[in-house]
Amino acid sequence: MSARGPVRVEDRHAFDCLIDARSPAEFALDHIPGAINLPVLDDEERCIVGTIYKQQGAFEARRVGGAMVAANLAKHLREQLADKPANWKPLVYCWRGGMRSGSMVTWLRLVGWDAQQLAGGYKRWRHHVLEVLDRQCAQLRLRVVCGATGSAKTRVLHAMAAQGAQVLDLEGLACHKGSLLGAMPGQPQPSQKAFDTQLVEHLERLDLSRPIYVEAESRRIGRIALPAPLIERMRASPCIELSVPFEARLAFLLRDYAYLGDDPALLARRIDPLRPLLGNETIDRWQKWALAGELPPLFDELARLHYDPQYARSQSQHFHRWPQRQTVPGDTLDEAGIDALAAAVLAVEVNDDVR
Repeated sequence: MSARGPVRVEDRHAFDCLIDARSPAEFALDHIPGAINLPVLDDEERCIVGTIYKQQGAFEARRVGGAMVAANLAKHLREQLADKPANWKPLVYCWRGGMRSGSMVTWLRLVGWDAQQLAGGYKRWRHHVLEVLDRQCAQLRLRVVCGATGSAKTRVLHAMAAQGAQVLDLEGLACHKGSLLGAMPGQPQPSQKAFDTQLVEHLERLDLSRPIYVEAESRRIGRIALPAPLIERMRASPCIELSVPFEARLAFLLRDYAYLGDDPALLARRIDPLRPLLGNETIDRWQKWALAGELPPLFDELARLHYDPQYARSQSQHFHRWPQRQTVPGDTLDEAGIDALAAAVLAVEVNDDVR
């Protein structure tokens, strides 16, 4: 086994495997990308040990917990780790780089593997994520793609990526379309920490010398809060506006949100928070259409009376270079039209100086 100093987050790629020794619930909330979960205590066991610690003290908690840890480590050695070769080099972490990962590293070293412990554990990883967001967001050459609701901004970004552009798809990472009706069916949003981790993983793959295209977003996408350094950078960056006729936008919305018609009652409930803004008469009419599955008139008025006026107000308030925006017109939002819009956006010459 090699002698090493503390293993840092930046050194993690030098290992054959990254093992998260925390409980499944902790792992599900967030984990270092690429890690596998081999808990030394499962969720129930962790709760039991914590209760014993509070009620009977540290010694009894360690005695009971030690037996659980030994049983779980034996199970991992018999199952997930049974085929690992003698020269296998795993890196193990827990919450703070303490007893849980330390126990696993001790046993793995006894077997003969060159196991190491991540200094500071997941807590240090979380600090790394926040440090990268602070440092890297300030360096991004962002170009903000704007456009009224139904302009297919996300789809245009995907087409731009297919054409070789660097794209930051925040709604994809947040698993939400960003609007009142933006929740994705059957796809829960990640935790805030998991979103931040995914964002950092994406940012670290970008070439900071090249432009990066991102959709105009507010501070929140569903329940996910965008990092303040990213919001500040977006709002100071140049804007490119997609200009698409209302009829084409409405047709796209009806295709893109067609699944909302599968649960009329849910759609009606999602509209209700707009009541203080638009009044009882309008919302009652919209909910009647929702319950009847009449999406065309509903989406027509939602766009005309709510989203379009909101868009006109918010862009000039939030984006410092909105008056200098460049406009890219498009006639249709079928596949060919979206590809054409993507190519036109990429052809726009932009002054990247952030003010």
